[in-house]
Amino acid sequence: MSDIEERLEELERLGLSRRLRLISGPQGPTVLLDGRPVLLLCSNNYLGLADHPRVRQAAAEAAMRWGVGAGASRLVSGTMTIHRRLEERLAAFERSEACLLFGSGYLANVGVIDALAGAGDTIFSDELNHASIIDGCRLSRAEVVVYRHADMEHLDWSLRRHGGRRDDRGGKLIVTDSVFSMDGEVAPLEDIVELAHMHGARTVVDEAHATGALGPDGRGAIAEAGLEGEVDVLVGTLGKALGSYGAYVCADAEMVRYLINTARPLIFSTAPPPPAVAGALAALEILCERPHRVERLRSNARVLRRSLAGEGFRVQEDGMHIVPLIVGDERVAMNLCQGAIERGVFAQAIRPPTVAGGTSRLRLTAMASHTPEELRMAARVLGDVAHAMGLDPAEIGPPPIERRAADEEPSLPDAEPFFPEVEPSTAELALELTTAEVSAGRERLASAARSRPRSPMPFDAELPDDASSDRAAASRDRATALSEQSMPAEPATANAPFDFERETAAVPRAA
Repeated sequence: MSDIEERLEELERLGLSRRLRLISGPQGPTVLLDGRPVLLLCSNNYLGLADHPRVRQAAAEAAMRWGVGAGASRLVSGTMTIHRRLEERLAAFERSEACLLFGSGYLANVGVIDALAGAGDTIFSDELNHASIIDGCRLSRAEVVVYRHADMEHLDWSLRRHGGRRDDRGGKLIVTDSVFSMDGEVAPLEDIVELAHMHGARTVVDEAHATGALGPDGRGAIAEAGLEGEVDVLVGTLGKALGSYGAYVCADAEMVRYLINTARPLIFSTAPPPPAVAGALAALEILCERPHRVERLRSNARVLRRSLAGEGFRVQEDGMHIVPLIVGDERVAMNLCQGAIERGVFAQAIRPPTVAGGTSRLRLTAMASHTPEELRMAARVLGDVAHAMGLDPAEIGPPPIERRAADEEPSLPDAEPFFPEVEPSTAELALELTTAEVSAGRERLASAARSRPRSPMPFDAELPDDASSDRAAASRDRATALSEQSMPAEPATANAPFDFERETAAVPRAA
């Protein structure tokens, strides 16, 4: 038996073995999963734009005009007019001076963190930050301090203890998700920015799960908190609410110029493909033209949470579109997932190392393209499966946040495995951008981006009355087909304010 086979058997014994599930068709509200029609309740296609007709058409036309690949890295020959066009639109959308596209959110976080912090600097990272942030901290070779999740007293204490005085030579960088992908919590950005100003630290905020879901016109948690221009670097993604693939960084012009010269994933990766860029541009235009999609997502999040609470789950009725149902044990999470799939609901089980040991869960995500009936049906299915497994829904839900005294010596068992010291290889040292000019550039970077005034977007219901009625009837048919239990039909409401365009009327989504 090989060491690889032994490791695979060990993962199987621990309940941590994984396999790829095959989805047929686009990432719509319902899909065919391994040939079975199911309600999709774990996609990050939050606004339902990945399969929107305008987005599809824009991607197809871009492939015909610019080809399917960019051909090279952005600094060689890969930057094309479509890249620049999307960067300009994203900068305007985020009320930022400049924008820079990356190949993925992972590459963007790794590149930004490594460019802004190195040996002699200190990074302060929330313990629940995404793996891309964790790996960016690892690769930077800076000192990494992991502060307790959303605990501002601990962050303040850590900045005082590890960051030195404001005028110390080593730089300080605070990095956080704005909406945490596995828990659906919003970071206390106002407090983070205030602490950054107090301690002379820069801030990087990853808006991956907030763009299109929070803030005026869906501009994210930073805009929701009124902090535009107060954060040094905003990292966003094209692969979630905007339905495409890739990522972007918004900052002031000087910071963007600096990243062009120092962000290794940008320098050494092929530029994003034109069809994906054009699709994201079309999705961004739809979001700006029809921001009620964001309201529909929020409304659906409330429906899902309220329905889960009605089934007895420990879920708050108000909150984000990401809803974790924490069961603890890995095998229990997998059994709950499989039981829901057999009843027509696909809610993926999330296990270590994505989440900490003992916190395995089902991660539910509402989309703007779900119907209320579908979400209520899903909650009922999950409640029935939990009861059939002998689980008490009252013990299943998001985790409580524990607080400790600010001056308590921290015990962070996750800090060592999350951020081990990395010894650079000879190849890495040969490529490392650690010139005197780069070091001096870090010191000269501006601390904030300029903000622009926001113009309100028009409300647009997008559907005539008869189409709204047709869609409500089709939704009831789909919900009945997906569930063994008959759901009560809701009367169609004329002029429904949040209904939006369809490709065809009254056609089942799973095909």
